[in-house]
Amino acid sequence: MSTLRLGDIAPDFHAETTQGPINFHEYLGDSWGVLFSHPADFTPVCTTELGTVANYVPEFSKRNTKVIALSVDGLQSHLEWIKDINETQNTEVNFPIIADEDKKIATLYDMLHPNASDKFTVRSVFVIGADKKIKLTLTYPASTGRNFDELLRVIDSLQLTANYSVATPANWKDGEDVVIAPAIPDSDIPAKFPKGYTPIKPYLRLTPQPNK
Repeated sequence: MSTLRLGDIAPDFHAETTQGPINFHEYLGDSWGVLFSHPADFTPVCTTELGTVANYVPEFSKRNTKVIALSVDGLQSHLEWIKDINETQNTEVNFPIIADEDKKIATLYDMLHPNASDKFTVRSVFVIGADKKIKLTLTYPASTGRNFDELLRVIDSLQLTANYSVATPANWKDGEDVVIAPAIPDSDIPAKFPKGYTPIKPYLRLTPQPNK
């Protein structure tokens, strides 16, 4: 199986989930998506992660982004585990969790890393645009919980840079200055960036975030 790369179309699939059967592309519709895998149900780090995502669903929704989780456990296991997540994380899991007992989707998305574990999925993350193309991939080991604030930050950057001729600098956060794309000549800046700009170097020009 070839590795999925940035810009590839995210493979479509049919799956059973805790919110009923879905077709992935149909589930996403015109939204962005975050597909993320976790090693196993009833495990401590995963419990905190899914609880965090449930609490962050309003933030993802603000960004027109749907979230969906996956592990290679079965549907009944997921449903029982959700009770623990809700209890311990003070939340209500309000997004689908895919049951992938045959590992078909995990294999399709290369979520099984034999050197880490030949039984469980690693903590993979795929951010998928409204065009169904993969915009970001991340892979964490089982022992390290993900930073979902960082995922929101990345989605802010991806959606901003998709619509404007800018890039976001290191540690950028929504509302901060951005970098004007090097392909934009200085003569075009006043029309494209009426808020003005600060030249640092010919190739490094900062401007206030254009959609704020």
